[in-house]
Amino acid sequence: MSTAEVKTAEQQQPTTVKTDMGDGTSIEVTNWTEAPVKSFDHMNLKPELLRGIYAYGFEKPSGIQQRGIMPILALKDTIAQAQSGTGKTATFCISVLQRVKPELRKTQALILAPARELAQQIEKVAKALAIHLNIKIRALVGGTLVQEDISECQSGLHLAVGTPGRVYDLIHRKALDTRAVAMFVLDEADEMLSRGFKEQIQQIFKELPGDVQVCLFSATFDKLVLDLTEQFMRSPVKILVKREQLTLEGIKQFYVDIQKEEWKLETLSDLYETLSIEQSIVYCNSRRKVDSVASAMQQKNFTVSSMHSEMDSDERQRVMKEFRSGSSRVLITTDLLARGIDVQQVSLVVNYDLPPQHNIQTYLHRIGRSGRFGRKGVAINFVTEEDKPNLAAIETHYNTKIEEMPMNIADYL
Repeated sequence: MSTAEVKTAEQQQPTTVKTDMGDGTSIEVTNWTEAPVKSFDHMNLKPELLRGIYAYGFEKPSGIQQRGIMPILALKDTIAQAQSGTGKTATFCISVLQRVKPELRKTQALILAPARELAQQIEKVAKALAIHLNIKIRALVGGTLVQEDISECQSGLHLAVGTPGRVYDLIHRKALDTRAVAMFVLDEADEMLSRGFKEQIQQIFKELPGDVQVCLFSATFDKLVLDLTEQFMRSPVKILVKREQLTLEGIKQFYVDIQKEEWKLETLSDLYETLSIEQSIVYCNSRRKVDSVASAMQQKNFTVSSMHSEMDSDERQRVMKEFRSGSSRVLITTDLLARGIDVQQVSLVVNYDLPPQHNIQTYLHRIGRSGRFGRKGVAINFVTEEDKPNLAAIETHYNTKIEEMPMNIADYL
């Protein structure tokens, strides 16, 4: 997009409409005045796609789906922010699948995610929704054979879902042809545009057609990221939740006052001895901490699994498969799994370490692993004396009150 085009877009006066998500949360919608569409049947979708949507188990659109799908289908660049677990992935998957033409055996849409597990989950959702469509979909991620990806790209891939490193490598090798890409979607866009992926995203964007439609999705967007989008988006429709309304409805948040770091392990052990929990995720701030906590819990005869970015792809896939199936009930991990990963049975998230203040938005993504799609969940934060300023910063940032864990915590699970 040229500088002149950007300036033209900036000169247009945006229209902003305040509306209600239906759960007590108000949102602002900019550059789109149409009413929310409250039935998939009224979105003018392909019959085969509708069958896939209903077969997947959706009955009616969630709040973000009611507001996000139609602007994308109207070819508008779109920035969509909604709480974790409200159906963002299906919002952009449905939109993309509606746009893709099966008869055109070229890559027409590109979806990027920051982690291979998230990309593979998006691939899984897209394939399920596209079960009655003749559309070829593949996750292009690190840790898999490049030659297989090259072969799949060259055999007529309609929808590519991937991580930035592998996707750029395939474009650079001339294996992934981007000339027919009409839609470019970034999931967890705030992380993609503000951290180490920024340069790769810019390189990929340069390889896309000048008129490509850009759609960004995340639970959080900071001002720096929103300002950055002005460089490559055309008068985007913005569906944004006010920051103070971002703490998750239905998730009870508590803290446990633990005076010293070395007492955390005993507290975690006590928690699992006294509670009957379907499945839970325990977050630590470092890979070394994940390994040490997992090892200590196993020595105490607790069945736990662990996962972080230094594990190879096969090991990470094995751990995720065990956790999704329920054969592993406790997963100890880093922020690798803070975003987007949906495990239906997770009812408890434990922040063994509070996220650092410079990355405070991670708190929202972490506790969003529980209570997804309206189910109730609990987040328990381990807080040492040193952590108390951190806890206060989280409460201030999200305008919420995190209470001390009650004796009857089992009643909340």
